[in-house]
Amino acid sequence: MTSTLIVGGSHIDITVESGAMAVPQADIIAWVQMAAESVAGYYGRYPVPHLTLRIIPFNGHGVRHGMTWGMHGGLIKIGLGSETTHAQLMNDWMMTHEMIHLAFPSVADEHHWIEEGISTYVEPIARIRASHMKEEEMWTDLVRDMPKGQPQAGDEGLDRTHTWGRTYWGGALFCFDADVEIRRRTQNKKGLQDALRGILDAGGDITNDWELVKALKIGDKATGSTVLTDLYNQMKDHPVTVDLGEKWKQLGIEWDGTVIHLRDDAPEAAIRRAITGAELPAHNAASSPTAVLAGRKRSSQRVL
Repeated sequence: MTSTLIVGGSHIDITVESGAMAVPQADIIAWVQMAAESVAGYYGRYPVPHLTLRIIPFNGHGVRHGMTWGMHGGLIKIGLGSETTHAQLMNDWMMTHEMIHLAFPSVADEHHWIEEGISTYVEPIARIRASHMKEEEMWTDLVRDMPKGQPQAGDEGLDRTHTWGRTYWGGALFCFDADVEIRRRTQNKKGLQDALRGILDAGGDITNDWELVKALKIGDKATGSTVLTDLYNQMKDHPVTVDLGEKWKQLGIEWDGTVIHLRDDAPEAAIRRAITGAELPAHNAASSPTAVLAGRKRSSQRVL
């Protein structure tokens, strides 16, 4: 089955390879649409003009093995379990994670942490802003998982330590620290979102190979700060431990072991709300591109 979604001026060609599915075609399209609109809402537009999306069935439940490349203008391959339910599909995060990869330039292998870190950090924020996730759920996940990104014994900085924790959560920790610091320096007028939009608008999508320093400087220019460059210089080849406990306290995020409590009387509660868009108009719908199903056909041929 092949379908095409149009998001703003971008085309997403969706091919589902042959295999039995528990969910109908309409649910698969809705799943892709939710992710595409979340990403387009965060970045102000869909990251690339054309995406080829291949969905590969496997036996079982869930979404697995998402991978994204810059070839053919943007290519995502992702596995979908044949027994996946509607609820599981609508609660998936991986499609959004993979689409966010489209919005940053390809960098050298030692900087893989920034690519995974951006997708790990931005994914829940994009979904919250599109009303596909609750704010409390995101902060619960970050309080639980962000410590996985802290340096451990023998760490040599983000560019030199390529463990799973430092690649995904170390990169996310860099993004979170940068987001808060940009907002502090700009009196909460700018954030990481502005930096990432600036990079994308300067041509920094996955189809282009850039030096990381170039991307960070462009992001800094978009926020009128030097936060990204400064933080990179600190973390690239030295283990830097972030005081997460103090950050949670300042942002008004309290974890009692079971439930997250968000305190609006905390010193930097306004920064916390700005990160997730809590003070934006409902859904920020006026500026979020919507997806339209442009065409549909059935074919025995595989794309690519």
